[in-house]
Amino acid sequence: MRYLVFILSVLLSFIVSERSAYGQGTFQEKEVTLLTESGTLYGTMTLPENADGNTPVSLIIAGSGPTDRNGNNPMMTNNSLMMLAHRLAERGIASIRYDKRGIAASDEAMGDESDLRFENYVQDAVAWQEEITKEYQLGELSIIGHSEGSLIGMEVARQTGISKFISIAGPAQSADDILRLQLADQPDPIKNPSFQIIDSLAAGHRVQNVPSQLYALFRPSVQPYLISWFEYNPQSIIKQLKIPVLIVQGTTDIQVSVAQAQMLSQSAAEAQLLIVEGMNHILKEAPPQKTPNAMTYNQPNLPVVQEAVEGIAAFILKP
Repeated sequence: MRYLVFILSVLLSFIVSERSAYGQGTFQEKEVTLLTESGTLYGTMTLPENADGNTPVSLIIAGSGPTDRNGNNPMMTNNSLMMLAHRLAERGIASIRYDKRGIAASDEAMGDESDLRFENYVQDAVAWQEEITKEYQLGELSIIGHSEGSLIGMEVARQTGISKFISIAGPAQSADDILRLQLADQPDPIKNPSFQIIDSLAAGHRVQNVPSQLYALFRPSVQPYLISWFEYNPQSIIKQLKIPVLIVQGTTDIQVSVAQAQMLSQSAAEAQLLIVEGMNHILKEAPPQKTPNAMTYNQPNLPVVQEAVEGIAAFILKP
């Protein structure tokens, strides 16, 4: 698939300028776009004050489902990835974050849901990476992948020549195994048919008769994507990376466990592991109990954990 990337010509000047919350200077933002054969993807470039050819830049890839460039979805607003981009800019690191095809402003770029494959997300991220490398006058490029974005990012890192890779709350097991773990404590009427469907999809076979209570998760139109997604094993992919890798994981993440991060770390020869005490899946401080933890997913003003930001920034800035 061929891609043509361009910056909106009408946005010749930056549309946002904010004073750093830490008093370390300003950062600026502008809209950027990626034109694909199926439609336009929309993103945001965040630049630190006085950015130049030595300014490192990161491509931030959001997680699964309807998660947008800022870490939000139609049901909740937490601004986690937007905050991450802003805090990195305050430390001298530029970034681009974007809505994946079918998500938020990039909704129309997906086409039919039944045509979507995991490889499309990888191809889109590769296209962003190529454009950043060729067109923007910035320094070395790293990729930051959050949750499912970790798997997308590490596959892009495997295929391309980026300098560093950062996984945040990224699973170590394939998506079918992760789904089994997440569904394991459900009642049998949910768990048993779910496991049967997952087993069939993992074997490459679609399921026509999906129970109504499971339709949202396993509807026929999404099954081709799930089949393609299940084929990727994060441990196998990260093992192939020959670049510095940072794996960031919070101890109160109720979606991805510390054990997953440890498994990833053990699979990557060049990996550093940063375990952040009291940080949940969306980079916010939260208790381990599910209900109060989940409440942070809809608290847009709750800051991201500074220890995580500092660790990511130090890793990117290290020569």
